[in-house]
Amino acid sequence: MSERQEPRMVLACGRTARLLLALVVCSAFAAALVLVGAKRGLALRDQPAPALDSSAQLADARVDPNLACLDCHRDPSLSMTFPNGDVLPLTSDIQAFRQSVHGDRLDCIDCHQRHREYPHPALEVRSRRDYARAEYEACKRCHFENYTRTLDSMHFDAMAEGDADAAICTDCHTAHEVTRLEDSPIKIAETCSHCHDDVYQSYAQSVHGSALREENPDVPQCIDCHGVHDIASATTATFRRASVDLCAECHADKKLMDKYDISSRVLKTYLDDFHGKTVGFYQKQTAEVWPDVAVCSDCHGVHDIKAVDDPESSVVKENLVTTCRGCHPDAASNFPSAWLSHYEPDINKASLVYLIKQYYLVLIPVMVAGLVLNIVLDLWRLARNR
Repeated sequence: MSERQEPRMVLACGRTARLLLALVVCSAFAAALVLVGAKRGLALRDQPAPALDSSAQLADARVDPNLACLDCHRDPSLSMTFPNGDVLPLTSDIQAFRQSVHGDRLDCIDCHQRHREYPHPALEVRSRRDYARAEYEACKRCHFENYTRTLDSMHFDAMAEGDADAAICTDCHTAHEVTRLEDSPIKIAETCSHCHDDVYQSYAQSVHGSALREENPDVPQCIDCHGVHDIASATTATFRRASVDLCAECHADKKLMDKYDISSRVLKTYLDDFHGKTVGFYQKQTAEVWPDVAVCSDCHGVHDIKAVDDPESSVVKENLVTTCRGCHPDAASNFPSAWLSHYEPDINKASLVYLIKQYYLVLIPVMVAGLVLNIVLDLWRLARNR
């Protein structure tokens, strides 16, 4: 072997030795992993599985994954106490849940995802209300569009300002017994009454509320006027201006109004009146400008609207002066006589106004025709005298 080849041999041997050493280390590490895995597998295999009382229960557990949750949550004494002393019952009525809109669509862990593991992770909230506010966010995973609408509502605004009692999804829809509210209009009003009881009591005595309690489907309920998820404040200038069109959705519907022998021309007569024309001017203003003119609710009421022939109605003749004085404090007893209400003048009602209107309907076209004829004759004379 030459002196030039000897260093090459030494270098090759060194590389081979390092490769063998690396192989030995990797083999030892792999063997250790296998050994640890085998011991862990044995330990898990030796742990007792949750006991099921019978083969029928085992079969039910395979069909209904909620039964595992009910092993604990069917216990009527199960509850949780929060740091502030609030107590939350943890018993679930599986039959009520199955009859809800979610009963055949969702399992417990679809909403309670943080409770997939047992023991359940500790809750970092101080009260029952804080827990409800933390959990209702689960609704947006399926109902994202409606959830985003609530972000524009007065309820969310109140919650953002620190009102812990502002309504959230589960306050209106409940948590486990969710039903379709549109199937029961009276139930919608009763749901709103949980927070707005004074308004509900007033509404229940109104012409609309009384009909709703008789299950009349044609009368407006809370959400027809205020909306559903994106409920806006009714104290804004925008809502006040829109309230006229809101009432007109029903009261300008001829088919619906004919059903109850009510005039469907109330919107037209209002817009033809000085109140309505002034509101029309406000429609062109910015949203911040308050329309300081009478709209429907100023005369007829808001939630306590009575039939126009009800002795307690604000627009019945005996009470009309008092109603007018809400805007016109110096109104005399004959002040309402200057207003035609929603009547259209005819020969029997406001006959003088009707006759003057008919007179002008004839006079104005005749005058215009006379002016045109005068111009034509004058042009003809000029052309003839040339």
